[in-house]
Amino acid sequence: MSDTKIVPTQYDGFTHNDVERIKVQSEYLRGTIKDGLVDPVTGSICDDDQVLIKFHGIYQQDDRDLRNDRRKSKLEPLYSFMIRARVPGGVASSAQYLVLAELAKNYSNGSLRLTTRQAFQWHGVFKRNLKQTIAGINSTLLDTVAACGDVNRNVMATSLPETSEIHQEIYQWAKKLSEHLLPKSNAFHEIWLDGEKIETTEEPIYGKTYLPRKFKTAIAIPPHNDVDVYANDLGFIAIIEQHKLIGFNVLVGGGMGSAHNDSQTYPRVADVIGFCTPDQLLAVAESVVRVQRDYGNREVRKLARLKYTIDRLGIDVFKSTLSEYLGWSLDTAKPFDFTGNGDRYGWLQTENGKWHLTLYIHSGRIIDSPHSTLFSGLLAIAKIHQGEFRITGNQNLIISNIAPETKQQIQALINKHGISFGDKETPTRLSSVACVAFPTCSLAMAEAERYLPDLISKIEVILEQYDLLEQPINIRMTGCPNGCARPFLGEIGFVGKAPGKYNLYLGASFKGDRLNKLYKENINEQQILDELAPLLKDYAGQRNKGEYFGDFVIRQGYIRSVVNGLDFHG
Repeated sequence: MSDTKIVPTQYDGFTHNDVERIKVQSEYLRGTIKDGLVDPVTGSICDDDQVLIKFHGIYQQDDRDLRNDRRKSKLEPLYSFMIRARVPGGVASSAQYLVLAELAKNYSNGSLRLTTRQAFQWHGVFKRNLKQTIAGINSTLLDTVAACGDVNRNVMATSLPETSEIHQEIYQWAKKLSEHLLPKSNAFHEIWLDGEKIETTEEPIYGKTYLPRKFKTAIAIPPHNDVDVYANDLGFIAIIEQHKLIGFNVLVGGGMGSAHNDSQTYPRVADVIGFCTPDQLLAVAESVVRVQRDYGNREVRKLARLKYTIDRLGIDVFKSTLSEYLGWSLDTAKPFDFTGNGDRYGWLQTENGKWHLTLYIHSGRIIDSPHSTLFSGLLAIAKIHQGEFRITGNQNLIISNIAPETKQQIQALINKHGISFGDKETPTRLSSVACVAFPTCSLAMAEAERYLPDLISKIEVILEQYDLLEQPINIRMTGCPNGCARPFLGEIGFVGKAPGKYNLYLGASFKGDRLNKLYKENINEQQILDELAPLLKDYAGQRNKGEYFGDFVIRQGYIRSVVNGLDFHG
């Protein structure tokens, strides 16, 4: 642990990576985006602007399924864009949902996707439709500002109906946090909404170079850790006493991204560093962001997240530096306990008489298929429902605050469209999460969203053989180690290594407060099943009462417990 004060790096003379140059020269996130949108020669935009559009909630992608055929035909890749909305706490009204779904029908690939950060995503939007889509999102009073990029992104908050007594208060804090940490540049309105150009003279929180990397924030309400609060750069755990919010425990330094065969990079669970009152929350959040702004690594982007800043400084130096920025110190953290990080499915009535229905949405993909007309069904529900649609941190959807008089109508639409609320799936399938991967993600090395359902079906055969079908096991799959579906918090984690090949990780906590560890490397489907079968057989015969699979494989010595990210590779 270092006790030496580290010199801030934002305005030093060190060599910075090229993304830092792009941000500095962008005129506060403007670049040449406006010109690139009207260039008819290509469906893409220039490389520098591809960095900047992320701050506006947009990624350029291409269809990798078609890439080789188009190359052979001497055509450029089929470029399109992913748009992500900022939805603090994952809450949208029915009226907002109707517009967002219509945008998916008109401008994207016909599906709407729920992310693991409680946001909406549109895939397959062509350049010519970007402005119409973003204007449509903005018309709902949502936007895409800071949904991506080197800034604080969508602020998550526990959305489960069991927390309804305190949910509204926490949701309001999530919105305040999101607004407080937004970039102040007027570039978004100028480019996408044809607003008047207003000169930006400063970014009061971020400065010209914004943050060294992305920054993620979440608020959890015990005993539910459905937002995986330990996976965030900054986390707040609501402390409730006698049904009243008294404040928040503060967590720092979580993050899931790593790189294959690179021991410098690793996932990390956040440290609990203290407690703050509600009126101190915004100051704490801003000060953590400022510390990361000034001390984060701007030379090597793969080492630029807050988790690496903290491990470089040492947690005690980080805490003392944070206290200097605040002008005061955090209080001692309060006791709390989590019981799980999944969702509760089906109908639930809360004390206000309203009903809530949690639906199972595989990998968050809302689309019509031969098995379920999910997209059409949710549109029909939105037309009669006067409450909310809440996105969970596990990519599921809660139809929330349903009036008693419309409950039966909504159930009839659920039945008509074949929509699942978890009554026909195993607990393991309901606990699964996958990233998008192929065909649109440029980082994907293997399938995830399209493949995980088939793999789980084969794992379920083993579970049935050993009478484990009713035992929930948390499974996460990603197409690369970037960590979008938080694979390193899965009791069983699959991380793509090559087409059809995955690294198998075991041993995370069902509560989400412990990492898993590499068990087998670069294995195919049959090898995965061959490895899991004896483990599950042993689990069925040797587990203690109430013992989760992740805890069992550690107790039995199959894998070592990993709480500190620095031990992930050791």
